[in-house]
Amino acid sequence: MVVDYLDSFLTLVFNARYTDPRTLVVKFCRGLKSNIQSQIATMPFGQPANTNLEAWYAAAQRIDQAWLTNEAFQSTLRSMTTAPTCSALSRSTPLLMFCLPQSTLPPIPPRPALPVPVRKLNSKLE
Repeated sequence: MVVDYLDSFLTLVFNARYTDPRTLVVKFCRGLKSNIQSQIATMPFGQPANTNLEAWYAAAQRIDQAWLTNEAFQSTLRSMTTAPTCSALSRSTPLLMFCLPQSTLPPIPPRPALPVPVRKLNSKLE
């Protein structure tokens, strides 16, 4: 998590006595997860300046929080093992819900082909 990295980074900065804002931003970026750093660096608007360390902290925390929220949402989707079927829905169910075919039904076996009647050329039809 970015918060844990930020705590460690601030301790290291304090101990190293770095003061140049551009150097601090570069060092901070190098320690970020590459996907978070890339998202900040390629923001279409609101990208923090290369000398504004506080803005980089805030942007990294926002992206990390959004990623964690999305990951939690995706994990709940993955953990859902069943979905409501048409028979399980009641009148109070919103119409936007969709019905899934029941997976407990056995597959339909293929039908054998019907024989095609063969007519003799010289025979009369009655």
